[in-house]
Amino acid sequence: MTSMGTSSFEITVNIIKTLAVFLMMVQAVPILVWLERRGSAFIQNRFGPNRVGPLGLVQLLADAVKFLHKEDFVPDKANRFLFYAAPVFALIPASIAYMAIPMSTPLILGESRFLIQGFEINVGIVFILGISSLAAYTILMAGWGSGSKFSLMGAMRASAQIISYELALGLSIVGVIMTYGTFNLTDMITAQMGALNFSGFGYTTTISWLPNWGIFYQPVAAVIFFAAAFAESNRLPFDLAEGEAELVAGFHTEYGGFKMLMFFIGEYGHMMIAAGLMTTFFFGGYLIPYITPDDVYQFGLNNFGSETAAHIFNSAVHFLMYNVKFALFLWIFIHVRWTLPRFRYDQLMDLGWKTMLPWALGNTIVTSIVIFSAAYFSISFPPAVEDVLKQIFKYFTRT
Repeated sequence: MTSMGTSSFEITVNIIKTLAVFLMMVQAVPILVWLERRGSAFIQNRFGPNRVGPLGLVQLLADAVKFLHKEDFVPDKANRFLFYAAPVFALIPASIAYMAIPMSTPLILGESRFLIQGFEINVGIVFILGISSLAAYTILMAGWGSGSKFSLMGAMRASAQIISYELALGLSIVGVIMTYGTFNLTDMITAQMGALNFSGFGYTTTISWLPNWGIFYQPVAAVIFFAAAFAESNRLPFDLAEGEAELVAGFHTEYGGFKMLMFFIGEYGHMMIAAGLMTTFFFGGYLIPYITPDDVYQFGLNNFGSETAAHIFNSAVHFLMYNVKFALFLWIFIHVRWTLPRFRYDQLMDLGWKTMLPWALGNTIVTSIVIFSAAYFSISFPPAVEDVLKQIFKYFTRT
């Protein structure tokens, strides 16, 4: 992990930056709630919030006041420590994990270089998966600590669901890691620069009209990862843990007020992690298609005439690009909620164990075979056989 800096200025800026990333994530939740309510109203031909403030934007403030002033209720049979600890711990994994996602090119001010992320870890994807998986414990704490059979059943469902889909999600990422040859998220983004190209079997092909994004190398992994991300964040059609027709509200049943709000923030935080990782793994992260960061920096230098201004412009433009892709996936999360029906529990488990897990394992095996073959055959095959492979490769990759 990178250090917090060597000078007091760098240390101070990095602390502020870490807090800013956390506050940005937390403040995005009310906006997402507003978008979800307005989006669902649009999909269902309703008005949605439109009374308090322009377009109902101040409704968020009214809701926050309502949450904060609700009675602090604790069930008689609850375990008070677990009941209070669960919503706090629901917020922590999502906020910490999101800080490891790079959101722009580093900002260079004089001799100092600041990463546009909370902190950089060389094995960033392992860190994110490890921290975000702790959310399963918070759900169990809420279910057991509430002292309610509905809460406990919802927590059991959620735990089984998360364990089941984490296998498929993790295996889908293995193919991505093998493709890029690194665990570092920034290195993965850098590898997606330029036009789509593939080298193997002694031949290199380039498709100039497609960006060099991971989805073109790992389309199966992208579909599996995105579907599993819905299950990991307990979103429809995988929200069996909160099935109101069966379990009242699942592990949320006994919660209200500010404690319920913290669960909301945690759920939307996991949505943001999934959207950020989809952007990073499969859609070039903060990169602009066909334009390198050096091109953006040079454009800023030519127009602003200052290296500092050019670096600020470079980071700002790429930060905006990241957030455009990021927001698109968040909107898909919202749209799916009001489009697909909830699975039955047996269907949910069958999909995870009998469909997604075998496909993720098969994708990992195929990826390893292709990578090994592309590296080995290009230097070890006899010339005649290599020529045949080249012709086959040209046929399937012609543009």
